[in-house]
Amino acid sequence: MITADAVASAFFKTMNLSTSVTELKGVGEKTVKLLEKLNIRTVGDLVYDLPRGFMELSEPVLPSIDNVGGLISVRGVIVKGSVHVIKKSRVMTFAKVKLNDSVTLSIMYFNAPYMKKTLEAMDGERVFYGFLSDARGLTITQPAVFMPDDYNQMLKVMQPVYSLTKGISNNQIKKLIKTAFDNVILPDEYLTDEELSEYDMPDMYNALLDLHFPGDMESHKRARRRVAFHEFLTFFIDTHDDTTITRSFDKLMIPVSDTGRLLEALPYELTGAQKRTWKEIEDDMCSGVCMNRMVQGDVGSGKTIVAFLALLLNAANGHQGCMMAPTEVLATQHYENLCKLVDKYKLSIKPRLLIGAVTGKKRKECLEAIESGEANVIIGTQALITDKVTYKDLTLVITDEQHRFGVKQREALADKGAGGVHVLVMSATPIPRSLAMTLYAGIKISVIDELPAGRKKILNSVVCKDYRPAAYKFIAKEVAAGHQAYVICPMIDAGEGLDLENVIDYSTTLRSVLPPEIRVDYLHGRMSLNEKSRLMDEFAAGNIDVLVSTTVIEVGIDVPNATVMMIENADRFGLAALHQIRGRVGRGDAQSYCIFINSGKSEESKERLDVVGKSNDGFYIASEDLRLRGPGEITGIRQSGEFGFKFASIYDDHLILEKVREFADDLYDRRDDGRLEEIVHSIEDYSMGSIALNLMRTV
Repeated sequence: MITADAVASAFFKTMNLSTSVTELKGVGEKTVKLLEKLNIRTVGDLVYDLPRGFMELSEPVLPSIDNVGGLISVRGVIVKGSVHVIKKSRVMTFAKVKLNDSVTLSIMYFNAPYMKKTLEAMDGERVFYGFLSDARGLTITQPAVFMPDDYNQMLKVMQPVYSLTKGISNNQIKKLIKTAFDNVILPDEYLTDEELSEYDMPDMYNALLDLHFPGDMESHKRARRRVAFHEFLTFFIDTHDDTTITRSFDKLMIPVSDTGRLLEALPYELTGAQKRTWKEIEDDMCSGVCMNRMVQGDVGSGKTIVAFLALLLNAANGHQGCMMAPTEVLATQHYENLCKLVDKYKLSIKPRLLIGAVTGKKRKECLEAIESGEANVIIGTQALITDKVTYKDLTLVITDEQHRFGVKQREALADKGAGGVHVLVMSATPIPRSLAMTLYAGIKISVIDELPAGRKKILNSVVCKDYRPAAYKFIAKEVAAGHQAYVICPMIDAGEGLDLENVIDYSTTLRSVLPPEIRVDYLHGRMSLNEKSRLMDEFAAGNIDVLVSTTVIEVGIDVPNATVMMIENADRFGLAALHQIRGRVGRGDAQSYCIFINSGKSEESKERLDVVGKSNDGFYIASEDLRLRGPGEITGIRQSGEFGFKFASIYDDHLILEKVREFADDLYDRRDDGRLEEIVHSIEDYSMGSIALNLMRTV
């Protein structure tokens, strides 16, 4: 419910979530361009630009060897004449800081030569906050710098750390977010005071505010609960019609010999789990009722061949089917693999590829073939759901990596059919059965929990940072043998307060330490879609030997020639995310390897990484992940996002997930009282603009 203070302050607020950031004071043309690189265009984008972590500021101390590897703050003066820049594998800016008459230490910045003038101009005492290392004597790397009085004030509150891009600082983002909260009018709180009290949560405005600027750890946890509740409720409302409506299918389908002929001709035998799943799909499609089934299978378990069998059954019965993938690269790979099967086994399939890259005359011909029914299997991306695509007889819709699409996108595709459409969704995110039953109540679930025979087990190693030189030599050896490698970093570029590896600097390092003939490039989520697709294509074609990337490669890239996956700061990722990333290798005949670099020093991080180090079973890992996680971390790089959630995690927040499921079910049980409709409208109001919490991306 809206508080009295909120009502009073609303008189002075003039913006909503969809207001452009250009309306905020101090945002000029230059700042707008920088914010666009961070996908921030509206006031709502700022409100939902949640911190990557928090700086846990502490009283300045005199450093010792016991502080190495941790965050530390010191108070001192830059020694005149000590500032210098070294240009080796990457530019490093050094300075000496005098703490007292007998103690000095170094500070160091990577790839920031502009800091030389800044440091030289500093007069008087400053507080330097960063990670302490002993690589070159006691050195603080990438320290944030504060005036002593300002630092003393900041000691009293938790300090957020945001994703940044070159040209904009953490303080600038923080000030803009504070300005956004000072000016934005949020939609009404749709939970009652009693409900907020029952679940021990603040109202939505204060929850969002406390996610950025919490007074303490407890207020941050309560805020997390409220936003997780919101995201989960949005998910359940979005998926409710999918899970509860059973429609009759008015076009008779019967089992066909084509599928049996293909199974007999394949050079391998399906696993027991694949056979069971295919039988369940075939029974659904021939039942006279619209299929609504999810196939959940670990990476490399063989979901795609089962999907192809469904498309073949559908086509052999004289109907059209389509398969939607989240990226053009993945859609193209599916299309090419299906074409090989069609040519080799003379299948009754006439496939077409419809993606953004298909333009001009080819696109026109493709659309005509779809409308006439000449094309009975269409594989593509979201291009499949555009208004210009008209299907003659669409009766089967398959979505691959279903959590990458919103419900509205999947519904738009299913609505292209008439008289009933079979729906099959596939997911490579292993989920413990208890969670799956909560998330997908009403949807039939098939689980492929066996890997194909002959698939070589990925060899894993969990190592500390000291192992990097040996890892570089191993990568060079694999590339020399004709293979390729990935290196994953948690950050795009150097940020303030989080001493984690980043894609841009790491690619520079690799170019200097690997043999010059090895081609290194990088990929991250801030790149344009065309640039990401180009780089993925180049890597798939073998024109890049080592690809340094964020988790953007988690899905949508299948390169059998890649044999090495090296994950930096692995302790900062969830186990489910690590398993998904590892699944990018081990897709060919050659032996594959995964190297987890553990930058943490706690027993907890070691225990967690030992789980993925000792097992390649995604369902076991997901269950262990659920067991080992606490109530959610405040610091660190969050890797929720399995279902497009901006903040909630099905693992960290599984207890609140169950409560929200019960809450949503109760709303639908008494939907005649109008409360459900009221809440749906409020949730839609929170989804204004291009912000992350919206109905199109919560699944």
